[in-house]
Amino acid sequence: MARVVLDMNDRRPVWAIPDETVEEIRRAVEGAGDGLRLVRVRSAADGSGDGVGGPSPEVLEAVEGARVYLGLGVHPGVLEAGAPTLQWVHTGTAGVSGSLTPQLRDSGVVFTNSAGIHGPPMAETVTGMLLHFFRGLDFALETAPRWAPDDFYRADTPVGELGMATVGIVGYGGIGRHVARCLRGFGTRVLGLRRRPVEPGPGGGAPTDELGTELLSGPWGLDRLLAESDAVVLSVPDTPATRGLMDARRLAQMRPGAVLVNVARGSVVEEEALVEALESGRLRGAALDVFNEEPLPEDHPFRMAPRTLITPHVSGVSRGFWRRQTDLVLENLARFRDGRPLRNQVDPGAGY
Repeated sequence: MARVVLDMNDRRPVWAIPDETVEEIRRAVEGAGDGLRLVRVRSAADGSGDGVGGPSPEVLEAVEGARVYLGLGVHPGVLEAGAPTLQWVHTGTAGVSGSLTPQLRDSGVVFTNSAGIHGPPMAETVTGMLLHFFRGLDFALETAPRWAPDDFYRADTPVGELGMATVGIVGYGGIGRHVARCLRGFGTRVLGLRRRPVEPGPGGGAPTDELGTELLSGPWGLDRLLAESDAVVLSVPDTPATRGLMDARRLAQMRPGAVLVNVARGSVVEEEALVEALESGRLRGAALDVFNEEPLPEDHPFRMAPRTLITPHVSGVSRGFWRRQTDLVLENLARFRDGRPLRNQVDPGAGY
């Protein structure tokens, strides 16, 4: 009897798969009468980062002879134990850099991820981070509990409105589009940078999508986005092309007084250069959810940098995660049975 292995018992309670979700997936796997059955792994998994911790003995035993593996990252040991029957592997994480090993690239196994699943909560976090700076909440936190309106009242106050701002989104994929939807309600002008080339719109300007986002691509598009944006949101995947993208030169291209938000990966930003930009006062502030080293060391310069909002890689946390994750898994199970292309297939060449 062919098996579908479910290995999503994350050690962190909010991410651990609920029993009712397991049973919903079980009904979908075993209810079609084609011989598939679900094997649930109960040993703890770790989906932090890209979720590539070593598999437990329980996992390795379960995956022998399996056709499908649903986990939190894909360790080479899973592929080795599942060969030659394993046909499809899925990670419940959006990031895949740790899973894209030579073993996976050479295996011929279909690989899917959960890109976009975290989009709604991450977009709300980004919106809150932007409001933190645009509405001067950082000033309120710095002066609490004193009554201190001076930073709000001064002639050159940076306190403004999102509705009057331009926000550039570097990485206009699933998360980026959710950010654009949130900002649309404020009337914000949004620029979205995509990897795929875009054709000029009428009159040679940037084309727009259904959300009104102006679409850009390539180095020229990034140059324009940085020059025109009052805030820059990073939501790109971790790939060789994006590592170190926001270096000292790119940070210097940002508008004076702009805000940087990073919910992508720490590797996208040169951290020393960002600290310098904050300490010099050139940037209004930075909201950072991801870092090169996690947990962020207690003596890291970001902890002392002015106008820096730090969250501990939690921008995607939401109790709504499992509904979206389950819907994706169930749809792909149906596609797998029918021999149709799966949603969220990872392109090993592109790295996401």
